[in-house]
Amino acid sequence: MQGQAQQQAYDRGITIFSPDGRLYQVEYAREAVKRGTASIGIRTEGGVVLAVDKRIRSELMERTSVEKIHKADDHIGIASAGHVADARQLIDFARQQTQVNRLRYGEPIGVETLTKEVTDHIQQYTQVGGARPFGVALIIGGIEDGEPRLYETDPSGTPYEWKALAVGADRGEIQEYLEDNYSEAMDLDGGIELALRALGSVNDDELSPEGVGIATIDAESEQFMELTNDETEEYLSELELLGGGDDETEPEE
Repeated sequence: MQGQAQQQAYDRGITIFSPDGRLYQVEYAREAVKRGTASIGIRTEGGVVLAVDKRIRSELMERTSVEKIHKADDHIGIASAGHVADARQLIDFARQQTQVNRLRYGEPIGVETLTKEVTDHIQQYTQVGGARPFGVALIIGGIEDGEPRLYETDPSGTPYEWKALAVGADRGEIQEYLEDNYSEAMDLDGGIELALRALGSVNDDELSPEGVGIATIDAESEQFMELTNDETEEYLSELELLGGGDDETEPEE
């Protein structure tokens, strides 16, 4: 009981470290990320692939209203997992930074620079009283100086660079699948196939075109592009992952 009371004394204040050096509110924000459906990022020789599980809770919900992949700039895309409203705030912030950079310097922002701008913004919410951390993780992928780059943002405000990663629900299983099957030599098509197979590995190998989102940022053209449902269905059919429809899922993104 004493340990429980001690934790409660420290988990109400974001600006207060516990005696063992923990910020409980940041840890709770990471738990919010786990409640969201999975998002995947894969860096390939040909560019970056972003894939998301966007299953909906009800057949009455408009499928197009479920947004988990966003265009930040022509050469940068962002996928999210966690609290939907927090994701929208951070993506709006990221878009503002891309435009400020173009106006100020006359050139597109670097993927690493944008990621650190976003994580600096996130980190401020772990130090300011009267605020709470962002309960969302972002995958920021794009092309910088002709090279594909892929980053993750954490609720603590820490940026990580990856070759391939997953955030959200089933992260452990999906990450293990990526580690076993990832190859640095794969092209964009190979990245799309790996992302879909990784999502299928935690969905009984049954996915629907409406329940999956795919976007690519091509290294040659440096252009963000989202696949249509028909294009996604072609990939699912070729990979024998085409299922019947969406199942119920969590209300988080």
